[in-house]
Amino acid sequence: MLDRFPVLRVGLLGAALVCAVEALAQSGSTPTWPDPVPNRPPVAEKDKKPAPKRTIAGMWGSRLGNQAKGVQLRPNDGSPENQLPYTPYGLQIYRSHKALEGADAVPPAQNNDPRVSCEPLGMPRYNHYDLGVKIFQDEHSVAILYHYDNRWRTIWTDGRPLPKLLDGGVEIDGQFREQRWFGYSVGKWIDDYTLEVQTVGTMPEDRVWLDNTGRPISDQARITETFRRLDYDTMEWSETIDDPKIYTRPWQTMKIPMTLQDGRTDVLSRYCSPSEIETYNKLYGDSASGK
Repeated sequence: MLDRFPVLRVGLLGAALVCAVEALAQSGSTPTWPDPVPNRPPVAEKDKKPAPKRTIAGMWGSRLGNQAKGVQLRPNDGSPENQLPYTPYGLQIYRSHKALEGADAVPPAQNNDPRVSCEPLGMPRYNHYDLGVKIFQDEHSVAILYHYDNRWRTIWTDGRPLPKLLDGGVEIDGQFREQRWFGYSVGKWIDDYTLEVQTVGTMPEDRVWLDNTGRPISDQARITETFRRLDYDTMEWSETIDDPKIYTRPWQTMKIPMTLQDGRTDVLSRYCSPSEIETYNKLYGDSASGK
């Protein structure tokens, strides 16, 4: 939940992903419930091992944190170089969003961020919010488990085509399918160390935001992600948005180095809970109510 409501946050602040104490991670140790510690530092150059081929499985963490000021490569800080290429409609939607962070932040009583009412963050906002993930992989698909709110998505890697984007949904094998919070994702290996993923069929602009600062994203977006394994312990995760309804041209949102963590660690989860919001308002007063 929001940093301004600490009672609603469960777990650690900052990066959502945590790793085990090094001594407990040694091979041959008795299985246990290792205590979480801060995110594992990058591996020294001399200790790096080559990446395994065609796999991104593992528990991955980033030191980027909450991305409260907006997406990594284009923070919403008011600077000219970070202004986005809005269409007139996209700018109209952005101005209707009242965010708690960013250059145009508003007081808590005025915000209309969907996450405050515990709506799912949607795709691709989960990529821009406390990014820590656990990835499972088999011959058919890749599953990404996001630690915030315990959400997960599937990327199909079995050769199926990307659905055709329509108004209000997608077409698959001549049939109309509904919009989804994570859309429909299809991936292919560009080489032995690079997985490219495309996603369509996400939720409309009145249901989700792109980032914490109220930048918009529509259901006409095509999201391209690249997972590039640099070595055994490091992966680069990049993302590009192509949304002609909101933006006049495609633009890159992030290019984040991810560090492999100890997969045996029991990660602390954080949830958005309506009952916790109610409890908070009873204890501290709801700023929107004037109490």
